[in-house]
Amino acid sequence: MIEERLRARTNGALTRIAALIARTGATPNTLTLFGFFGMAGAGVLCAAGSFFFAGLAVAASCVFDALDGALARATGAASVFGAFFDSFLDRYAEAAVYAGLLVHYAGSGTAWGVEAAFAAAIGSLMVSYARARAEGLGVECRAGLFARPERIAVVIAGLLTGFVLPALVILAVMTNATAVRRLLCVRGATLPASRPPRSP
Repeated sequence: MIEERLRARTNGALTRIAALIARTGATPNTLTLFGFFGMAGAGVLCAAGSFFFAGLAVAASCVFDALDGALARATGAASVFGAFFDSFLDRYAEAAVYAGLLVHYAGSGTAWGVEAAFAAAIGSLMVSYARARAEGLGVECRAGLFARPERIAVVIAGLLTGFVLPALVILAVMTNATAVRRLLCVRGATLPASRPPRSP
């Protein structure tokens, strides 16, 4: 997955940057809020049709999203609530971008753009919900290709290149496919083991 690869390649740089940020007295939750506001701003830009600048805003927000965890580790400020707060705002942040795209396509009368944005939003939320609910039941569930880093990568690529509708179609299909994949993963992990047939 993209998340593991990026973390392995950028961990050292993020740690050094986080050490510098720590000197300012900023907290991890402050960075989480900055990332959220950046994504909310991207949603507003999407609604206005300023896709390229929306893509830049999403990309900038990802930096804050990566740095809040690094800062928490560097300062020893990691907490259960901080992890929850980060995931909590991540859902709203991603939804803000889809909402902006939905508003834009509704205003321009592009019906299938509205449908694709809605399907992508639902699929994205269900991917995250499936993992959270599974882990709440004690089942590890990271199956499927379109976790949050992959989704954000497609969103940024679509916004920066102008291929927004194709990106939304990809997201609509692949996020829901990933959600179903996680459903099947949990089903397989929770079914009772089959018993070997008895010998006659």
